[in-house]
Amino acid sequence: MSNGTAESKSTTLSGWKLKDNETQDNIMSDKYNAEAAEALGNEALRLPISEAVPIYEQLLTTFPTAAKFWKQFVEAHMAVNDDEATRQVFSRCLLNCLQVPLWRCYIRFIRKVNDKRGIDGQEETKNAFDFMLNYVGADIASGPVWLEYIAYLKSLPAQRTLEESQRMTLIRKTYQRAIVLPTHHVEQLWRDYESFENSVSRALAKGLLSEYQPKYNSAKAVYRERKKYVDEIDWNMLAVPPSGSPKEEMQWMAWNKLLSFEKGNPQRIDNASANKRIAFAFEQCLMYLYHYPDIWYDYAQWHAKSGSTDSAVKVFQRALKALPDSEMLKYAYAELEESHGAIQAAKKVYELLLGDGLNATALSHIQFIRFLRRTEGVEAARKYFLEARKSPSCSYHVYVAYAMMAFCLDKDSKVAHNIFEAGLKRFMHEPGYILEYADFLCRLNDDRNIRALFERALSSLPPDETVEVWKRFSQFEQTYGDLASMLKVEQRRKEALSRMGEDGESVLESSLQDVLSRYSFMDLWPCSAKDLDHLTRQEWLSKNIKKKIEIHLPPNGASSSDRSISGTPNVSNYLGKIVYPDTSRMVIYGPTQRPGTAAPVLPGVPSTLLGNTLSNGGALNPLNGSIKVLPPALLNFAANLPAVDGPSPDVDFVISICLQSDLTSATAVSVARPQLQVGSAPSTSNISGSNNYKQGGRLSGKRKDSERQEDDDTSTTQSQPLPRDAFKIRQLQKARVTSSRGGGGSVSYGGSASYGSGFSGDLSASSG
Repeated sequence: MSNGTAESKSTTLSGWKLKDNETQDNIMSDKYNAEAAEALGNEALRLPISEAVPIYEQLLTTFPTAAKFWKQFVEAHMAVNDDEATRQVFSRCLLNCLQVPLWRCYIRFIRKVNDKRGIDGQEETKNAFDFMLNYVGADIASGPVWLEYIAYLKSLPAQRTLEESQRMTLIRKTYQRAIVLPTHHVEQLWRDYESFENSVSRALAKGLLSEYQPKYNSAKAVYRERKKYVDEIDWNMLAVPPSGSPKEEMQWMAWNKLLSFEKGNPQRIDNASANKRIAFAFEQCLMYLYHYPDIWYDYAQWHAKSGSTDSAVKVFQRALKALPDSEMLKYAYAELEESHGAIQAAKKVYELLLGDGLNATALSHIQFIRFLRRTEGVEAARKYFLEARKSPSCSYHVYVAYAMMAFCLDKDSKVAHNIFEAGLKRFMHEPGYILEYADFLCRLNDDRNIRALFERALSSLPPDETVEVWKRFSQFEQTYGDLASMLKVEQRRKEALSRMGEDGESVLESSLQDVLSRYSFMDLWPCSAKDLDHLTRQEWLSKNIKKKIEIHLPPNGASSSDRSISGTPNVSNYLGKIVYPDTSRMVIYGPTQRPGTAAPVLPGVPSTLLGNTLSNGGALNPLNGSIKVLPPALLNFAANLPAVDGPSPDVDFVISICLQSDLTSATAVSVARPQLQVGSAPSTSNISGSNNYKQGGRLSGKRKDSERQEDDDTSTTQSQPLPRDAFKIRQLQKARVTSSRGGGGSVSYGGSASYGSGFSGDLSASSG
């Protein structure tokens, strides 16, 4: 082995053995790195079994359902003829990894072990085949397994007529089991079955084949549908926690489609066989979506709805081993146990949620209180609340939940009031608790204590945490107070908010929005939807008016025309001012420019145009490509657009309109031609290749300018990428015809008018 290879192996192994500090940090931060696991698995293939075992154990601890790693592990033991270790590995993986290649490896091992054991070995091998087919026989790729089993049965010797009859009966039953399964080899199995029956007895074959022909046809039809869903699945993917990547989401959708297909029982088989296939599909799905709690939940719920509660319980138990930190699954498991009367089992799940109490969450305390109230009564719930409030994880939510439960169940407001008061001593700094307490007092119609609560809270809370409290206080007075108290609280609220914000004076001023706030109720407003939208817009403008004025004011101060009579800035002047681009930076677009040339990078393009061109961590999206194909003149125009606050335009729509419009019809004659005559800008080459502008007579000059203008229009428009929308294509055709007619030319298209070839012909223009 070379030094480089040895060094690479040493680094890889030391990383997974956690000897190298840098590699150790990488692995601890992302132990589900699929690429690193694949590389490590490939490395283990080249190592002796003694060195490979720790690597496989580490891999399989992280990826316990990775059938390919289990297969490599088993084959490594089989290569050194370690039968006992091989059996142990198979016992750990077979039932959790329902994958045909792994199970075929198991059959090879069984056949090798029992090859020289005579009749006992043959019986054990047949049992192993039955065991395998019972678990993976419904796999779409199980055809070779059925063929191998049938070939093995045909190879068994038969000493007596009875044994031969039993062997033929077993072969026939195996064929009949196989031909009704939608597998890749269903047609081959049917042909082999026909040959087998005809070789035994043609008279008997006719009746049997006619009986199983419809079942085979149904299996073949279902196979075609099933294959569509199976082909979307990545069977080499490792089970990693969901990260939201597109590939993972596609696989999640593919598996859900397959599960829905199997649940529909498309082959219309009996319920027992259909349930077996659905369970098999779920088991295979969990090999790849092992860390998805929704798949575990769906599997358990399917068992429960099918009437197999014990199977659902086992699925939840497996799920909690796979995802021990999932509170959702624990609550779902406890709910299942409680629903069929297993109260003690459900209580153990809640105790698992609570743990030692130090790491318990406030939600777990609340849910356990509710569980105790449902199963053991109010007194048990009260006792636990007294214990839970001593926990460091007890938040104000626990007090609110228990107080409201006591209020609704005991119908005694005094108990609930005492609980809220006890919590107030501990959670006076929590605005959420204040609001919940206020809601409770509102139910009691205790307006005096509500006002006292708001006053106490506003005097003790930090100013930046009183916004919601002031809002609720104001709403209370609007609903239950008189006009004087309502206006007084509103004014106090404005004064408090003005001390927190920069725009204090504007907050203190009365506005129509205040009236709108006071005289609205739920989704009822004292104005039309149009007025409401107008007022909302005005409110936004008033909040941003100061910033906009500071941005637009010139350094030396505003002119007299920008100020109103009273000396205050005229907002309409600033908001309606149009900023024009610097046309001196524009250049004439060259019609002979090669299509496909990348547009120059424009650092000045405003964020409103390019704000959405980057996505997914910096990856370019089609919008960036659309901008790149613009002519340089339009790109420079876009570069000089000012950055504005507000919604961004639909850039694709704007560009498509620009490409479809005759932009030069109104301004090109009056702008482009004088520039050419003055000679201040270099003239571009025309289609014929001429670079020199000659003044050879007024009429000749006009004709040349007209021809050059037509060539520029044609080349500029045709050099752009065609829109995908058929409507836009028709609009572009009309624009071209109109443009050519307006310039005195005639247009003819070569090629057909169908999509994809309508623009493949030559477009020629001749001036008249």
